[in-house]
Amino acid sequence: MLKGLGGLGDMAKIMKQAQEMQSRMADAQARLDDITVEGAAGAGMVQATVSARGNLCGLSIDPALFTPDDREVLEDLIVAAVKDGQAKATEKAREEMGRITESLGLPEGMKLPF
Repeated sequence: MLKGLGGLGDMAKIMKQAQEMQSRMADAQARLDDITVEGAAGAGMVQATVSARGNLCGLSIDPALFTPDDREVLEDLIVAAVKDGQAKATEKAREEMGRITESLGLPEGMKLPF
């Protein structure tokens, strides 16, 4: 393509690939807000909806847990549900970013920011 310019043709190809990767990364990061997972605790009595970025989007609590004596238990279940949701969200984000690295031919396990 750019004969006589030595390695400049390769450099142009590398730059194009880098721009493509940057574009795919931006698209993937935007999708992370739309991907949600459900975390649960207390046999599903407390459920947390978390985005793949780890943001808490919603919380559902079984009405049976609303007794004054169970306040501390309820608080613990909420924390456990949110942590469960965040762990699942992190895994989902890793899967999504793994698809990007794979499609670009990057080494498996290469960590990309998200």
